[in-house]
Amino acid sequence: MYDLTFFRTHLEEIAERLKTRGFELDLEAFRELDARRRAAITEAEQLKAQRNAESNEIAKLRRQGVDTAERQQNVRRIGEEIAALDEKVRQLEEEFRQALAGVPNVPHESVPVGRSEADNVEVRRWGSPREFEFAPKAHWDLGPELGLLDFERAAKITGARFAVYWNAGARLERALINFMLDVHTREHGYTEVLPPFLVNSESLFGTGQLPKFAEDLFKCEGYDFWLAPTAEVPVTNLFRAETLDADRLPIRLCAYTPCFRSEAGSYGKDVRGIIRQHQFQKVELVKFTRPEQSYEELERLTADAEDILQRLGLPYRTVALCTGDLGFSSAKTYDIEVWLPGLNAYKEISSCSNFEAFQARRAGIRMKAAKGKAEYVHTLNGSGLAVGRTWLAIVENYQQKDGSVVVPEALRPYLGLEVLTRQSGWQG
Repeated sequence: MYDLTFFRTHLEEIAERLKTRGFELDLEAFRELDARRRAAITEAEQLKAQRNAESNEIAKLRRQGVDTAERQQNVRRIGEEIAALDEKVRQLEEEFRQALAGVPNVPHESVPVGRSEADNVEVRRWGSPREFEFAPKAHWDLGPELGLLDFERAAKITGARFAVYWNAGARLERALINFMLDVHTREHGYTEVLPPFLVNSESLFGTGQLPKFAEDLFKCEGYDFWLAPTAEVPVTNLFRAETLDADRLPIRLCAYTPCFRSEAGSYGKDVRGIIRQHQFQKVELVKFTRPEQSYEELERLTADAEDILQRLGLPYRTVALCTGDLGFSSAKTYDIEVWLPGLNAYKEISSCSNFEAFQARRAGIRMKAAKGKAEYVHTLNGSGLAVGRTWLAIVENYQQKDGSVVVPEALRPYLGLEVLTRQSGWQG
């Protein structure tokens, strides 16, 4: 979301920047709408001046004993016209804001220009993909063989793109959540929060999912409740319509939540296994910062997410998304991609983004120092990490020739196991 005055003043500049992300701003439509708004304001101001002058004249005439009934009736008529014009201006302002709500954020100047993910730029790599002495299996084969994953029963209970985790499979998921939360809170300086998993429409508007991406969400029939697609939504909206103490910033929060997405339009893509599910778990990192510190905090947030993969010994690479691959609300994003032997490819496991003031303006999140005026904060978030994809990355990268899976050392205190075997899974 943009400041209306800034948007009108820099319309052509914004349009040019948005072209780099494949978005064509309808300049004429915005100009025409703004022209009608300005014309209504000008007409209302002229009528208000006319009414004031007429009211002053009526006051003089009444002191002289002159009958002013007809002139007073004219003033009332002018007042009605002013009220109608004020309402027209209000409606045009709302129409402008609604149109503006569909305009994505402007990419930061450091974002590489490109059309699609093929133009993303690799920033760094950590670790090397393991060279197996046998043909490694994908998690959708290995998980069921070990009795850790069950897709058939999940489909019976709910439908496609859901999974049941059995025994050590479920415990591994829980161990990862606790491990991530502990590292982020004890070592990276985040405060843990457990938010509601249901959110309202205003919250989704604040972070940019509504109105544009309603089809990607699950809504509760008969209620203004939606299943949270990510903890970014409830955690960012903790401070909606609030003014924060600038001296307290940055505020760093982390949260575990299940996440729910309809994955509209993704049919045929990553349908096997648990890579792309309707329900999955995630540990999310969210920050509220002063504008001048937000890009430093983006680098730190990305490093915090990468640290989880390093502790687990999982090879990954970090890429800067190009303008054409940026999310709707993001000004800059790094994707962290973990190596998956089952796909023989890197796969996104975290997106770390700086939204600058885009979300804060939509959600009304400001900051104010002891001296100075209030201004919008910058918001950031990133997965730290997507738990299901971390789960499958461990299973695939640490699999052994005999079909077992070695547990990374960092997780052993949480799981109480060193190796996952058939005896660790469901025995039925």
